[in-house]
Amino acid sequence: MGAVLQTEATLADAIGGLFPPDVSVAAMAIGKAQVAALFHVEQRAIGGAVSRRQQEFAAGRLAAHQAQRALGLKAQAVAMAADRAPIWPMGLCGSISHSGGVAAAAVGKRDAWAALGLDIEEDTDLPAEIVETVLLPAERAWLAPRADAGRLARVIFSIKEAIYKAQFPLTRQLIGFEAFQVSLDPQQGRFEARFQQNCPPFTQDEGLAGRFARHGGLILSALAIPG
Repeated sequence: MGAVLQTEATLADAIGGLFPPDVSVAAMAIGKAQVAALFHVEQRAIGGAVSRRQQEFAAGRLAAHQAQRALGLKAQAVAMAADRAPIWPMGLCGSISHSGGVAAAAVGKRDAWAALGLDIEEDTDLPAEIVETVLLPAERAWLAPRADAGRLARVIFSIKEAIYKAQFPLTRQLIGFEAFQVSLDPQQGRFEARFQQNCPPFTQDEGLAGRFARHGGLILSALAIPG
């Protein structure tokens, strides 16, 4: 148990370092998540799901509860909308992700942040068969001469997933990987993504910035959109 707790704490610290200091982050091993510990509205959301999906959902929601408490708040339920997006308690915004046997949640106050985006991926090469789906020509051209192109392609995938999670509560639009062009600074662990289309309230060529890291075999991507 001590090793699991250390892994959770270390992961939460690694993700927390990618967000502004007033954003709270918590992590939980999926294998230890108990569905019975969820609020009733959360339990009902996954009542018909298979056991693995229930545990993934529970780990993410329980991490979200911990993150709320770390902000000095009483934990409240994070229900699930019809489109499966999290419904954050009034006055809060957040993001949840899971991969590699762990789940994590980032939570912030809406008076500071309009939306948060968090994504966790296993630190492996992006499968070649989806590279052209995920990456724009300019991104592929930037990667082409690099020895670690496959891994950095996965980083860009993760960043686009985090951006999608952050933009959706604000735009309510289902948009694809082609909607953003990502520029990486691997040395600094920073990225900028520019919209390739109008997506109100965002406009074409508007940029969003965030940070990424590799930690314990995982890729971590994070951004916070100011309120």
